Amino acid sequence: MSGQGRPSRYTRSFGGMTGALIVTVLFVIAFVAWRGLFRTDTDDTPQPVEWQESVELADQAGLEVVRPRELPAGWTATSVELKAGDDPRWGLGVLTDEGDFVGIRQQDTSVDALVELYVDEKAEAGDDATVPSEITDTWQTWSDDGGDHGFSTEVGDEAVLVYGSAPVEDIETYLGLLTQ
Repeated sequence: MSGQGRPSRYTRSFGGMTGALIVTVLFVIAFVAWRGLFRTDTDDTPQPVEWQESVELADQAGLEVVRPRELPAGWTATSVELKAGDDPRWGLGVLTDEGDFVGIRQQDTSVDALVELYVDEKAEAGDDATVPSEITDTWQTWSDDGGDHGFSTEVGDEAVLVYGSAPVEDIETYLGLLTQ
């Protein structure tokens, strides 16, 4: 005999589905709360990197990278990028003593491409700034609506961009420390 036409063993109702959904949501909330009780605080302190080693490697590879002679007291290098080969590039990310970001990028590309990538797609060019350094004394300035700033120049065939969310005064301090 076939089971066609027979009622199911349990009654399905909207109230039953709503109750099951409420029980499931309460279980998920209880699980998240329980897991939070046993979770330790994570340490989100940026880890410093040894950026001078990358500079030495660049020198050994014949790349002349624009870098600071030293970092100001309390500033921490947190990221470094060095790539040799067909598309050489150099980058160094630093946090100031106040936790603001300053970065430098050097690459065989246009200044506009670096500005678009690291400042903002809609960054606006400002007036030239005079900041004495061993690289140049005149820097093209850039800014965006979010408060990021950039200073650019060209060294040989490569574009150099110093940028970040740090106050302009901090970025200018960094510019004054640059050497090649």
